[in-house]
Amino acid sequence: MLLAVEHIRRMRGGAQAHLMRCDDGGYYVVKFQNNPQHVRILANEMLGTRLAGRLGLPVPRTEVVEVPRELIALTADLVMQLGAGRAPCRPGKQFASRYPGDPARMVVYDFLPDEQLRDVENLADFPGMLVFDKWTCNTNGRQAIFFVEPGRSRYQAMMIDQGFCFNAGEWNFPDAPLRGIYPRHRVYESVRGVESFEPWLARVERRMSKDVLGEIADALPPEWYNDEYEQLGELLQRLDQRRARVRELLVATRDSGRQPFVHWT
Repeated sequence: MLLAVEHIRRMRGGAQAHLMRCDDGGYYVVKFQNNPQHVRILANEMLGTRLAGRLGLPVPRTEVVEVPRELIALTADLVMQLGAGRAPCRPGKQFASRYPGDPARMVVYDFLPDEQLRDVENLADFPGMLVFDKWTCNTNGRQAIFFVEPGRSRYQAMMIDQGFCFNAGEWNFPDAPLRGIYPRHRVYESVRGVESFEPWLARVERRMSKDVLGEIADALPPEWYNDEYEQLGELLQRLDQRRARVRELLVATRDSGRQPFVHWT
């Protein structure tokens, strides 16, 4: 388990995450148990991100990080804004997502103009991520960041923020055609039919078994879901059952009024 040793800055977003340096020398975006959204956001982040990684999608490395009480007490910015008041971040085991580089040296964007967006090296991963988002019922729009790795000339996309998979703290699956879609539909210009979602679709259907789901869930600290083991088991069971529904969910997205797949008719 990692240990947080330095606070770098507050991040944007409803979960009020913080960028922190850890004892392995790496930088991590840390979400705390007492974030304003729900404690289950941490469980969703780790479960979702590791499932996406098993599908071969470009997601950050995830870890459990211990944030000591002493560091929180000595860092004025390690607080949660809760309504009209403020509360210190909770010490203990938190969720950590690896930042793609040294924030003092690497520029990371959450938006690219259209011409640069078309030139993203792994743009084809966006349809694959939609397979994941439909399977897990991500009720937020797809979030991504873009950066240029040292020694390379083109942008890479990394898929971040799986906290609203399984409908955030609700742990249910209120499917809707446009949920999980990246707002810039240009990333789906390569989609010509359901075959454009391979190999990720086949991986969900054939590889993401109950054993795989259970193995990843076993790594979740129980305090991230309030020790509600029965509810976690039910979530995993429904995820297993949903593997057979992803194709129909993709077709429903195609048939939506906004038609995000301009070349799939």
